[in-house]
Amino acid sequence: MSRTGNVTKSDYYEVLGVTRTATDQELKAAYRKQALQHHPDRNPGNQEAEERFKECSEAYQVLSDPQKRAAYDRFGHAGMAGAGFDGNPFGGGQDIGDIFGDIFGEMFNIGGNRKPSRVQKGHDIRHDLTIEFEEAVFGKETKITVQRAEACKDCRGTGTATGRGPSTCPHCAGRGQVRYQQGFFSIARTCNHCAGTGTVITDPCATCRGDGRVEREHEMVVTVPAGVEDGTRIRYQGEGDAGRFGGGGGDLYIVLRVRPHKFFERDGNDLHCTIPISFPQAALGTDIHLVTLDGPTRLKVPEGTQSGQQIRIRGQGVPFLNEHGRGDLVTHIVVRTPTKMTKVQRDKMRELAETMTVENTPTSRTLVEKVKEMFS
Repeated sequence: MSRTGNVTKSDYYEVLGVTRTATDQELKAAYRKQALQHHPDRNPGNQEAEERFKECSEAYQVLSDPQKRAAYDRFGHAGMAGAGFDGNPFGGGQDIGDIFGDIFGEMFNIGGNRKPSRVQKGHDIRHDLTIEFEEAVFGKETKITVQRAEACKDCRGTGTATGRGPSTCPHCAGRGQVRYQQGFFSIARTCNHCAGTGTVITDPCATCRGDGRVEREHEMVVTVPAGVEDGTRIRYQGEGDAGRFGGGGGDLYIVLRVRPHKFFERDGNDLHCTIPISFPQAALGTDIHLVTLDGPTRLKVPEGTQSGQQIRIRGQGVPFLNEHGRGDLVTHIVVRTPTKMTKVQRDKMRELAETMTVENTPTSRTLVEKVKEMFS
């Protein structure tokens, strides 16, 4: 602590909570933290917070100036006499935007050297595309039409009838902000007249009404790669809404909706289907002609096949997206028990039953549940 007259003043380094060897960056970070905590706007009516804010502002003003800091390090507060600091944390009539613009511009959007701009990037847009199950498996090319904002041809995107572009805002003189005094410092607010851009359009284009863009339908060819699934998003960079006044375009996202198949279901890159067979076919084995997504194929059912057994056909599933190879086609065999039989069939069945015996021993419930889940 040091004493000037009858007023006791705290050490500037202690005020900011830094050491005497603190770098410029450490000073700025410490001041940012203190100013944000004690700013009057965040502590309305709190006199103690306001005084603390002034104190840390004064400390930063001195320590951030190499000459003032050197004088303070050598002589303390006595070295500040005549150094241009009169007790006002913004000495010399300067306002907060001039001294602390880079800090307060980030914290409170006041002051700073940010140059306003009308340039805006275009919005991203979404287009839902419904495709068939087979098209998701093998891919396709298709035309789509999207509604998007495009640069106005009449004004070449300037938004003005003359094509010369916007003029400097007369209310803020192109700064994008309007200053007003609040207490001991001035605050800058976004200019309502130009919405903070610093420019206004005085002669708007009749076609786009000063926006620089118009809504149009855009037709394009999109490629759906093999192996996509329901919910897959395909991004086309720059194909969204056009930017304003020279800004880049947004992106177009194609969101795929895949219609279900009548027979096949997808699990990852494998396809699944259920094939019913008769008891004699299961007992003796058989060849089944199966129509897959790749065309007709022969499925060999071995002798003694049980209900619920799986037979896998390699390489006839879904292609791996953007990779080589395919999944498998998994067939689930279900042995159908006849519900109606002729007298001849019934007699044959009794005759067969007399030659076959099966131990009717209870099985694990877990196995039963697995079979149910397989066909649910």
